[in-house]
Amino acid sequence: MASQMTEMLKGTLEGIVLAILAERPAYGYEITTELRERGFTDLAEGTIYALLVRIEQKGLVSAEKVPSEKGPPRKVFTLNPRGRQQLDDFWSTWNLLVSRIDSLPHPTTPKKGH
Repeated sequence: MASQMTEMLKGTLEGIVLAILAERPAYGYEITTELRERGFTDLAEGTIYALLVRIEQKGLVSAEKVPSEKGPPRKVFTLNPRGRQQLDDFWSTWNLLVSRIDSLPHPTTPKKGH
């Protein structure tokens, strides 16, 4: 099941990160920590940093170097209007997909003891 989760996550991770940035600006390590706290424990930091580079190149976020008390400046990402539109599109697509998947027949989880 882990590989199936990884494959599904690949297609949705951009939207998930944009959703986190919709809450507040953040830098890479903060985003990774937030994801892990929300149950995405198998994500490698490198995956998030690569995704941040891609969404910055696509013009979905603004980035600003902010001084750090510990070490070099941090690159803080902020969702911009184009990123907010992309996030809105992500949620619309997600909701449509969920409704279609929910309409498919699927076995229920058997109850213990039966």
